[in-house]
Amino acid sequence: MSILAQIGETKKEEVSRLKRDRGLVSLKEGARSQKAPKDFKGALHRPGKLSLIAELKKASPSKGVLRPDFQIEPLAQAYAKGGAQVLSVLTDVQYFQGALANIQKAKDASGLPALRKDFIIDEHQVYEAREANADAILLIVAMLSLGQLKDLQTLAQSLGMAVLVEVHDEKELETALQANIQLLGINNRNLNDFTVTLQTSLNLMKGLPAGLPVVSESGIFTREDALLLQKNGASAILVGEAFMTQKDVEAAVKALMPTI
Repeated sequence: MSILAQIGETKKEEVSRLKRDRGLVSLKEGARSQKAPKDFKGALHRPGKLSLIAELKKASPSKGVLRPDFQIEPLAQAYAKGGAQVLSVLTDVQYFQGALANIQKAKDASGLPALRKDFIIDEHQVYEAREANADAILLIVAMLSLGQLKDLQTLAQSLGMAVLVEVHDEKELETALQANIQLLGINNRNLNDFTVTLQTSLNLMKGLPAGLPVVSESGIFTREDALLLQKNGASAILVGEAFMTQKDVEAAVKALMPTI
């Protein structure tokens, strides 16, 4: 079983517990009691400039613990001072050592819009994300049917959230484009075997619809990487590991980003 399939099974169990422990009525009430989301897409999409989604990630299945002294507030502040436009907050507990509460903590510390980075497969998780004050969610095409993708995206947008739809090959891209997406994420990491190449973004960015903001994700470590992706059509890059492994995160952001 691939890591992605394994994670998918874990998420089904988590959703079952969420349905049992909270239920849809309670989650809807929690979601609708929050203030309106920040404009995640507006903060991210700056024509002519490369934007940064700075990721708060303590660990990963492929690399283990990235930052033993992981502290949300100072890291979020460092990202904001470094010039990040928005944050990505890992909320998966089992595989990334994240927490749902980290979304609010990161927003309070930074003042930036935040993406809930998780493996979302059910409407309960969408309401849960909004209740946690997420301004956007990630939907991974490899885990969803076209119908699920459309339904979850429509629900998130009805709650005022942006949706970053992630693909990593041509077949998934075809599915994403059928869903009338507003933000496209291209993951340079193959989620089945964890190999990484920026060529994935370079290939898939060719011939996309005009005006569709594209986020290149994973495997971005240098200013040269960032410039290459910007030159070939990326609106933004999502970077986590390259920052989480540095002592001075603010300086690392400034060193990597070419057009902040």
